[in-house]
Amino acid sequence: MASTDFIRQLDGYGLTTATILYGIPDHPAVLQSFVWQQYDLAPKFPVLRKFLHFWHRELDGPLHSVRVAHSRLIKPAEFRAVDGIMTLH
Repeated sequence: MASTDFIRQLDGYGLTTATILYGIPDHPAVLQSFVWQQYDLAPKFPVLRKFLHFWHRELDGPLHSVRVAHSRLIKPAEFRAVDGIMTLH
């Protein structure tokens, strides 16, 4: 049985990494970073948007900036049809 992460990759999901800079509530002039990583769909990033909405709604640290990197780990060119099998002695 295939893992759910592998099935997601076949459905077009890729590994998304977001570096989030946010202000510390007690010291607004100080920024801290948080790295978030999850499988998501580019270019709309619904999983990341859901997480950022949660952050804005539930956490006190105001968001300063978000830098996103995305890579599809399984690409269509990596799969090739095999027409036959050759046996060498």
